[in-house]
Amino acid sequence: MTLALIIALPFLGICLPLLLERAGRSACAFGAGIGPLAALVLLLSERSAVFAGKVQIVQVPWLPELGLNLSLRLDGLGFLFALLILGIGLLVILYARYYLAKRDPMGRFFGFFLLFMGSMLGIVLSENLLLMLMFWELTSLSSFLLIGYWNHRADARQGARMALAVTGGGGLALLAGVLLIGQVVGSFELSSVLDAGEVIRNSALYPVILVLVLLGVFTKSAQFPFHFWLPQAMAAPTPVSAFLHSATMVKAGVFLLARLYPALAYSDLWFYLVSMTGLATLLVGAVMALFQHDLKGLLAYSTISHLGLITLLFGLDSRLAAVAAIFHIINHATFKASLFMAAGIIDHETGTRDMRRINGMWKYMPHTAMLAMVASLAMAGVPLLNGFLSKEMFFTETLDQHLLGSFYWIIPALATIASAFSVAYSLRFIHDVFYNGEPIDLPKYPPHEPARYMKIPVEVLVLLCLLVGMLPAYTVAPLLASAVSASLNSEAPQYSLAIWHGFNLPLMMSFLALAGGVLIYSLRRWIFRWYEGLPVVDSLAVFERAMSALTAAARKLTDGLDNGSLQRYLALMLTSALALVVFALSTLDSFHGSVAMTPFDGVTVLGMAILALASLLTVLFHRRRLISLMVLGVVGLMVSLAFARYSAPDLALTQLSVEVVSIILLILALFFMPDRTPAESSSLRSLRDLLLAGGCGTMVALLAYAVLTRPYESIAGFFLENSVSGGGGTNVVNVILVDFRGFDTLGEISVLAIAGVAIYGLLYGLHLPHPLRDYGGRPWSPDSHPMILDVLARALLPLAMLISVFIFLRGHNLPGGGFIAGLITAAALILQYISHGVAWAQERQPVSYHAISGAGLLIAGLTGLGSWLFGYPFLTSAFGHFDLPLVGEFELATAMLFDLGVYLVVVGATLLILSNIGHVGQDETSKEVL
Repeated sequence: MTLALIIALPFLGICLPLLLERAGRSACAFGAGIGPLAALVLLLSERSAVFAGKVQIVQVPWLPELGLNLSLRLDGLGFLFALLILGIGLLVILYARYYLAKRDPMGRFFGFFLLFMGSMLGIVLSENLLLMLMFWELTSLSSFLLIGYWNHRADARQGARMALAVTGGGGLALLAGVLLIGQVVGSFELSSVLDAGEVIRNSALYPVILVLVLLGVFTKSAQFPFHFWLPQAMAAPTPVSAFLHSATMVKAGVFLLARLYPALAYSDLWFYLVSMTGLATLLVGAVMALFQHDLKGLLAYSTISHLGLITLLFGLDSRLAAVAAIFHIINHATFKASLFMAAGIIDHETGTRDMRRINGMWKYMPHTAMLAMVASLAMAGVPLLNGFLSKEMFFTETLDQHLLGSFYWIIPALATIASAFSVAYSLRFIHDVFYNGEPIDLPKYPPHEPARYMKIPVEVLVLLCLLVGMLPAYTVAPLLASAVSASLNSEAPQYSLAIWHGFNLPLMMSFLALAGGVLIYSLRRWIFRWYEGLPVVDSLAVFERAMSALTAAARKLTDGLDNGSLQRYLALMLTSALALVVFALSTLDSFHGSVAMTPFDGVTVLGMAILALASLLTVLFHRRRLISLMVLGVVGLMVSLAFARYSAPDLALTQLSVEVVSIILLILALFFMPDRTPAESSSLRSLRDLLLAGGCGTMVALLAYAVLTRPYESIAGFFLENSVSGGGGTNVVNVILVDFRGFDTLGEISVLAIAGVAIYGLLYGLHLPHPLRDYGGRPWSPDSHPMILDVLARALLPLAMLISVFIFLRGHNLPGGGFIAGLITAAALILQYISHGVAWAQERQPVSYHAISGAGLLIAGLTGLGSWLFGYPFLTSAFGHFDLPLVGEFELATAMLFDLGVYLVVVGATLLILSNIGHVGQDETSKEVL
């Protein structure tokens, strides 16, 4: 319950800032912080167990046969990321209270923000991979809303769309990878997946799985070549950037690397793909950061570089490298969040982020300058700050790897160069913003320190940079140890968090990077002159052109296939099906199998002959709509008789009921259509249709013959054996529908309800001119409601309703059920509309069919949820036998409630469709259906 609450509290708190927005900005921010604060308290209450190495797993079965469970997991790694998400998230909420302008809708911002926070908590605390994927996609959607928060700006809309397209595409690849993992392991639970590392790596699907998972990781964490979306996301408000870069979104990718490390790592393919991608990202991000004039742009590329560093560490063939990666995740979160907040303060007080204009801020904002400089030095890896410790570990691990054989030195050399650029862009941040003369043409002048509480989040984070840098063993050690053990799924290797390890090669690399960074920055004029001579590549423009080209290609393909001709669609579909089946059957030596055919008898042959003749007549008279509809009714009736003939009374009743309702629907529709269809198809198209019909008919006949003459194992035995013991009913068909396959039935009635509402929406307010004469020129009868039909309808209604109730109540043990009963009720009620008119019927049926359909869905859904209260999977039914005086023994089953939901949906949706077709032909003067 605690884990579920930690995730749920941000979601539950979404409405609070919206409700408190009118009470003031402080009240709005307070409302936004209540949920995360409560979640943080709950999380910290579990720290003792987490630091002791315990793994807490909570599992609620949902669809266990499909591997879909609501499973949550809290271990050291999940605790670390949840702590970052909630802790930094609360600081960002306080910061955003003072950052957002009065014209910005703060309630909406905090609503999106809490949605984002809850989604990230869902990712890091999920035990089930499919559940994690749901939250993964939710982060993409919520980040889209946050990046595009200032939707009046074109750059915000474009940046949000780019982020959604890139991360959403990666999410689809990750979905495919997770499904393959589930197929190989046989489970989507992390506990099983992490223990099955050898099984996954030995599988033939391992390369495909790895590439698909890494695509999801690399796109989410902005790894090269997918890094281009992250700088464009800087159009978001700075609180979003601080949260997105430090604790959420981009950290989701490296979290997944850490989480799946035991399952997917320890192979050459992993190490080369991950390490080389990380190395490329580290270099590209570091170099590009130096040349950015936008303050947030510099920080965005620095984030890309540091994410590449973390990815490179996970790619090195060393468990200690994973330690360094997780340590740097912690350090990067603190100094990067503080840097973004400091950048936001500067932007807030000066009105610009252009580093060519915001010079000399030390004079105007000394407090903010001091905080930003300490955080920048931590980012550069200066000793006595937290970034120095993890960078030292990074250098050590680059020296201990042997990925490139005799060229192993390339990785530490490039790592040192990237670190030198890191020092250079950190120096630029410090010098160009806080010194370098006086500010130039600021929109807001003179700048000054922000509100006191706006600086508190920055102060807290900078203090952490100092404490972790100087006292790592007393601050971060337990948290790091538990996170490393959880990531490796084993005991953590021996490592040291000492500040001083003596004079060694990693220390020399650090000093070389510091000196190199100073040298690079001192030569910045020549370097900038060289960079300005390079061709300008606008990633946003390239992306927009690529999307436009993709859209144009899709439109061209769609126009080639989708020309509005239903005949063409059917022809393409049938041709494809015919080709696939012919290909599949081409390997058979003979269509005839070892099982003898069922012998024919006179009744069966007669029924087949009538069915074939009626089908042929339907085709021959298809241009005369009413005649073809009457013959088509014969086809439906013969199919019902065939079901009855072969001992399927439930199917026979269902087919008969559906046939009646369908014929009524078609007759109502034909009233507004010409009696005859004009000939429009050419001779060539008619020949094509004839060949297709003959080919598909022959294919189906041969396929049925091949299947029926071969032995096969039917699942009917399972249902027959378990119908009474498992579902409490002797009517196997109904037990399957409401119990064994109840989830399918729930989906089907949901579709039916949606279709009813959609058709109602299409017909609402539509009035078509009704014909006055038939095809032969004869006038329609002036008597819209014949007396015979009127009298019969009144007599049939109570009888039909009685039969409907009888069919419903007996459905669990004898042929019947909610679906058939619903169709009988709907047919009886629609007969009242036909015989008496819409106005007459509605006066006597003052009910909303929308409400009936919705109530049915609600009852069916609540019946399924009720099983959870007793610890059973969704839609598990319960039954029992009871005795009453005079009545005797009788059975009650919860499946009857579910069946009641089916009944109501069928009645509501069917009448919603059919009664509104009557409205279409309603005469506005007489208010009668013609």
